[in-house]
Amino acid sequence: MKYCNIPRIVLAAPQSSSGKTTVVTGILGALYKNGLTVQPFKIGPDYIDPSYHTIAAHRPGHNLDTWLVDEQRISQLFAEASANADIAIIEGVMGLYDGGKNGISSTAELAKKLNAPIILVINCRSMGDSAAALALGFREYDHDINLSGVILNCLGSATHEQMIRDAMGRLNIPVLGAVQRDDALKMPERHLGLTPAGEKDTTKKIAYITEKISRQVDLKALIQTAKTALPLPYEDLIIDALPSSVKIAVAKDEAFSFYYAAGLNILKKLGARIEFFSPIHDTSLPECDAVILGGGFPELFVDCLASNTSMLNSIKKAAADKIPLYAECGGFMYLMRQIKDFTGKTWKMANVIPADAIMQEKLQTVGYVTAQALTDNIIATKGQILHGHEFHFSMQAAAAAAFPWAFLLTKNRTNSQYKAGYYNDNILASYFHLHFLGSIKAAKRFIQKAVEYKKLKTNHYK
Repeated sequence: MKYCNIPRIVLAAPQSSSGKTTVVTGILGALYKNGLTVQPFKIGPDYIDPSYHTIAAHRPGHNLDTWLVDEQRISQLFAEASANADIAIIEGVMGLYDGGKNGISSTAELAKKLNAPIILVINCRSMGDSAAALALGFREYDHDINLSGVILNCLGSATHEQMIRDAMGRLNIPVLGAVQRDDALKMPERHLGLTPAGEKDTTKKIAYITEKISRQVDLKALIQTAKTALPLPYEDLIIDALPSSVKIAVAKDEAFSFYYAAGLNILKKLGARIEFFSPIHDTSLPECDAVILGGGFPELFVDCLASNTSMLNSIKKAAADKIPLYAECGGFMYLMRQIKDFTGKTWKMANVIPADAIMQEKLQTVGYVTAQALTDNIIATKGQILHGHEFHFSMQAAAAAAFPWAFLLTKNRTNSQYKAGYYNDNILASYFHLHFLGSIKAAKRFIQKAVEYKKLKTNHYK
């Protein structure tokens, strides 16, 4: 047994849209500017918030999620990612006690598992003393958490701030920051929430947030609070690399950016080399033994994707050549015949999967799901169970009656079931998002398929 002693703190909130990501991004940037090596984390499956964390902290952000990754591996992931850092800043998900069914992967659950003190970020707009009553209720709801203070957000004036500070003082709730209302602090948003940081140059926005937060949050008090975290026990995860190294081409650009850093790291530990490519900007796939097309927002870049016929042809040829090809959500859409955008216009895609992606005005599904493989595929054997999540506005349409469905999905909250995805000998694609750290067996099978393809390719050219 080992122990991680990294100072750490969780930034939580009473509910979504309280300003957590803005405050956390500013704190990360401010600590970095003060010369600290700071490791960011995000609780839950969200891909977008960590993109801001990574830029602000100049260090890759990681997700902590007990549905996607086994609880024992969470501590190991935290310890490994925090190695050589001075402090870890963890952004919560939704409200402090909100998570999946039965509270799984809630901020409170993760804070307790990580022995981390909690700072509650409260949107104080249109509130006075009620903000203190709210903080008291969150502190008293579960005495096993360590709620160590609050940051007051969206304050209207100095008088407003002092009123709430006084109320917090009467309850002995420390105030570690007071952020004045400022519309310029708002993050860019669209249909799935925040706009990923990688889609445009967010340097100026993050610099502005950093400057404002650094002057309105007591960084010294925050660091001292982080130092009160108790040692975290963990065990190293031993992973043996497969005997033959392979190269995996991973799509990464403005349209495809949804990846878990720890998931890609598992592929590397198993012996794979990762080479990123862009379906928007590159003309063809790099030389490789397998391909991953992650999630993202292809619907916003359909013109660029559709016009890059050279890359589309390269993808189609790779699929026909039997290269292992794994696609999630946006990558799934890219492999279909076409995408119908929000205006109703259609755009030709790779035409590898005999179905169409049609954008909808309303969110089609969101939440944790259990996937059961309906047949052997490139990451699972028939009947194997995988944990993941779905979050998409498009729907799969025009599938044939005998469509080769990949999974039987079960929604955690409702237990409703439905067939989903597509498979054949070398392709697996669906809206289902998987974390390879939580599914090492799936990662090993995918790499083994890449090894087999590499051998066939080598023998073909002998």
